[in-house]
Amino acid sequence: MGPLPELKTDLAKVEEYRDFYTELIGFVPPRIQARTDLLARLDPELLEMQEAIRKHCMYPPCFDTKTAQLMLFGMLLMTLADATRLHAIAAYRAGATWEELSAVVNLAFLFRGLPAANLGAQILQEIARMASEDGAAEAGQ
Repeated sequence: MGPLPELKTDLAKVEEYRDFYTELIGFVPPRIQARTDLLARLDPELLEMQEAIRKHCMYPPCFDTKTAQLMLFGMLLMTLADATRLHAIAAYRAGATWEELSAVVNLAFLFRGLPAANLGAQILQEIARMASEDGAAEAGQ
């Protein structure tokens, strides 16, 4: 098959798409990097459409970022999806409290059971550990 084609999208535009993820969760997840790279090479028009739809749906005028991310965290927790962790991080970075995040886990527990409660607790513990490490690193500067 050979190597992938060269970029058809300007690298600055690809970085603009990725900057959203860095701002929201603090990094660009590997799957997002892969999707943006692949489509920038093979189907830039689809990449542009995907990012426009994502932006439109993820930022409805009736919800602030924290509320939208808490909702996404809960929805994804119900399916035990990998991206659950990313939206929990985004909710936390947008100002969600431990109480709010835990309440979402508790709601998911009601309808999804212990798998959701276990995954939610694991994710919140990981975020707390990351926040503690970040705080320690900032204090050491």
